Amino acid sequence: MSSVADKKKATRAGNYFISNYPPFSFWSDDQNAQVEAVYDQPSKEGVPLGLYHHIPFCRRRCHFCYFRVYTDKSADEIKHYLDSTVTELEMMARKPLIEGRKPKFIYFGGGTPSYLSAKQLGELTDRMKAILPWDDAEEVAFECEPGTLNPGKLAAIKDIGVTRLSLGIENFDDHILEINGRAHRSKEVGRAYERAQAEGFDQINIDLISGMIEETEENWQRNIEKTIEYAPDSVTIYQMEIPYNTTIYKEMKDNGKLVAPVADWETKRRWVKEAFAALESAGYTISSGYTAVKNPEKTKFEYRDSLWGGADLLGLGVASFSHAAGVHYQNLTEIDDYTKAIEAGQMPTKRSFRTTEEQRMIREFILQMKLGKVDSSYFDQKFGVDVVNRWSDELEQLTDEGLLNVTDGKILLERDGLLCVDNILHDFFLPEHRTDRIV
Repeated sequence: MSSVADKKKATRAGNYFISNYPPFSFWSDDQNAQVEAVYDQPSKEGVPLGLYHHIPFCRRRCHFCYFRVYTDKSADEIKHYLDSTVTELEMMARKPLIEGRKPKFIYFGGGTPSYLSAKQLGELTDRMKAILPWDDAEEVAFECEPGTLNPGKLAAIKDIGVTRLSLGIENFDDHILEINGRAHRSKEVGRAYERAQAEGFDQINIDLISGMIEETEENWQRNIEKTIEYAPDSVTIYQMEIPYNTTIYKEMKDNGKLVAPVADWETKRRWVKEAFAALESAGYTISSGYTAVKNPEKTKFEYRDSLWGGADLLGLGVASFSHAAGVHYQNLTEIDDYTKAIEAGQMPTKRSFRTTEEQRMIREFILQMKLGKVDSSYFDQKFGVDVVNRWSDELEQLTDEGLLNVTDGKILLERDGLLCVDNILHDFFLPEHRTDRIV
């Protein structure tokens, strides 16, 4: 079992943020036939359905970005791609697993969904709603790059039913935005935020990243102050990591460097801890290892909470991820391969993994740990597993390290544990899925 205290503090290349289980490295293309098979089965009663749409277009590729994005596509190519995603939705909506269901949550991610024009957004979503109506959806989330927003665009985003608008601000300093490859600047942030407020979205979220290239103590404090001044409904803060398919990693490799030119993990965690403390003083509640919300009763993250509770997710578009009745899979990761598969009437599956009930239980457990609290009664009722007893040794060691405590069947993470939760989670993996890529 790993000890967090023993981990090296320098930021090295690799993916540390845990978003699924088993890890993606265990997914393969030799199981793809099972993806089609699972869609031929009816859905289980009570399992919510979500819809994810990947918009892979950006004005500029950030140096730390590891998603599938394109900055060089023409209007015709974008139209062809959007048409393909609608065809994919039509194809999937006829499957027994999806037919007749309405999505509980919808998420437009990227890339940059707000890269699309108001007309493109309206046409795309009208066609999607005609296939799979989302009038009963509890959340429609939409990611935005501030520099792509104008009053007409924001009005269009509101008109399509978006309830949670997420602004990818990351930092309020122009120099840091520039050196990290962001396309927007601070003046665009202010204008976008004011316009978004004027539209009256149910929830406006601000994204920040701690530990960007050349970020300083002074800059980070200004980010916290500015965020509190804006007073968004929620704030999401990520700690900078350097995955292998980023511009920063390529430069590190070319220069023979092992350590990334960003803050070390100890500094990044301290910065997030300071931000959380300041937000709490301003009336916010910390709702996960990455989020603070102004009003916990009103402000929800339905996409996150449903996925972490075992919902089905239908992912549309290049490289998108789906979770269908216990089968995880990812679409083809090149746009031409994806559109050709759709044109041929084929599911555009790249890789997949069929989970066991034990793996599904572990997945929900480790993801819910990110919320900072886990109620063992949930797992007893759903899976018949006493998670406190199953992982008694692991929980005892983490308690001794001061990272969590267990009381009356409830696992509660201390703030320091919450800030390094992605490291803690490796201790709960099955032995065959453990790796040493932790910090």
